[in-house]
Amino acid sequence: MKKNISMKDIFGKALLDYFSGDFTVNIVTSTNISDDDELPLAYLFREYKDMSKLEQKALHLAKGKVLDVGCGAGSHSLYLQNKGLDVKAIDVSEGAVEVTQKRGVKNASLTSILDETETFDTILLMMNGTGIFQELSKTPHYLKHLKSLLNPDGQILIDSTDIKYMYEDDDGGYWQDMHANYYGELDYLLSYKGEEAPLTTWLYLDFNTLLTACKSVGLNCELVMEGEHYDYLARIF
Repeated sequence: MKKNISMKDIFGKALLDYFSGDFTVNIVTSTNISDDDELPLAYLFREYKDMSKLEQKALHLAKGKVLDVGCGAGSHSLYLQNKGLDVKAIDVSEGAVEVTQKRGVKNASLTSILDETETFDTILLMMNGTGIFQELSKTPHYLKHLKSLLNPDGQILIDSTDIKYMYEDDDGGYWQDMHANYYGELDYLLSYKGEEAPLTTWLYLDFNTLLTACKSVGLNCELVMEGEHYDYLARIF
């Protein structure tokens, strides 16, 4: 029997439906600078062979005790657990945590990253991991907390995308409003089966901005690899 998932947990409802065999409807996402776009639920349940090279690289670099932040359906956690690593998966979506547990992840918890207190050798933030920072101004606060969760010689593996290309005009220039917030701060709306989740702010950070934020809190940051569409993987330590 399904639990009574919160009305606000649209993401979790979608994952539970898919896990239960309902493949009829996908999640729809939109932002203040983009039209509606479908997020195929099957993508959230993908296996290692179907992941991007950037994700595969991050999973290859993961070591020791791992924290998978924003675990979603648990695909990354499941892969690392099957490799023999000690993995804790956390998410703020009750439905996501339930699906992750049902898929076999032994340690999955309904926890916000800012409420996490254990320490880890690797902290994994994938599928635009900088998104949880919400705003550029909040980024140092999140990074300080992540730093406090690292064991000696620990690392944070995080990915994001420089979305500056989305502001490019027909002449090759950019139409950013210099009086607006950082261009990577987006209003993000998620809907599923006619229901909408509360509007949230989602942050896409270009690498140089992430590097500067890391330096401000005493962390090192290196570019591990770049993806095929302005995305990248960084290692913070």
